[in-house]
Amino acid sequence: MSESTPTPRTGKPKIVVTRQLMPMIEARMSELFDAQFNHDDRPLSREELTIAMQKSDVIVPTVTDRIDADLIRQAGPNLGLIASFGAGVDHIDLAAARAARIIVTNTPGVFTDDTADLAVMLIIGVPRRVREGIALVRRSEWTGWAPSALLGWQLGGKSLGIVGMGRIGQAVAHRARAFGLNILYHNRHRLPQAVENMHGATYVEDLDDLIVRSDILTLHCPSTKDSRHLIDARRISLMKSTACLINTARGDLVDQDALIAALDAGSLVGAGLDVYPDEPQVDRRLIDHPNVMTLPHIGSATREGREASGEKVIANIQFWADGHRPPDQVLEGLV
Repeated sequence: MSESTPTPRTGKPKIVVTRQLMPMIEARMSELFDAQFNHDDRPLSREELTIAMQKSDVIVPTVTDRIDADLIRQAGPNLGLIASFGAGVDHIDLAAARAARIIVTNTPGVFTDDTADLAVMLIIGVPRRVREGIALVRRSEWTGWAPSALLGWQLGGKSLGIVGMGRIGQAVAHRARAFGLNILYHNRHRLPQAVENMHGATYVEDLDDLIVRSDILTLHCPSTKDSRHLIDARRISLMKSTACLINTARGDLVDQDALIAALDAGSLVGAGLDVYPDEPQVDRRLIDHPNVMTLPHIGSATREGREASGEKVIANIQFWADGHRPPDQVLEGLV
């Protein structure tokens, strides 16, 4: 199977979907394809993934499936497409897929607003100590309003540092302006002046400088070998003691032990986290910290977003099966 020139297929392609998708999406897949679903909705074991890739024309994985070079080498001769459900592709070895002449697609764009909404919720919630307030009420320990109780920090006039100014980063900037935040950003490439003006955003070329200047630091960059522990102990030490860290991107962007050490030392106000390096395990020290908002990777968890992502998967499979280049083909080196 050529990666660059898909061959039209006869009959329905055999697909394996590794996690349970929205009912309307699975119903449509059943009509169009010879589809096998995961009705238990548990992550497949490595052995089960191997079998799925050996017997299918298309596999539809998610972020919970690690499709590494060894799995790709064991794929069956008919596997021609990895149609991933979700925008991120750091769970797939793109170089190995390319070497095996297997096309990889993703579903970009559909989760932009959903993830940005959640990030802004954390951007508001951590400085205002929302988690502490909720816990106080649930423990029945709230004694009533008091002028000095649970004092947080105003958002207006503070500086929001955005690391990664792609679709989601820009959507966060758009929302954040309504709260009077000063928007700073760091990106691999500076955005056009017109885009900066639209978001009221100021480019900061040096990441360390951005960190020093930010009251709230929010991460929206992809996970790559170069971005692992992008926010390490040294960079955390550059943050203001009144600052907080928000991460709705990927867990391995942050050195978790360094973050916990800073939180325990009182060097940071708090953190808002939707992702973790060892998902689904969440370090107990984060759970127990009074001002760390810990969420279970729900940045994209809306009905509308998940349906739209499924529709993109279907379109990518259908284009490929018809012998056309899928609209969302991922090209190695361009992610």
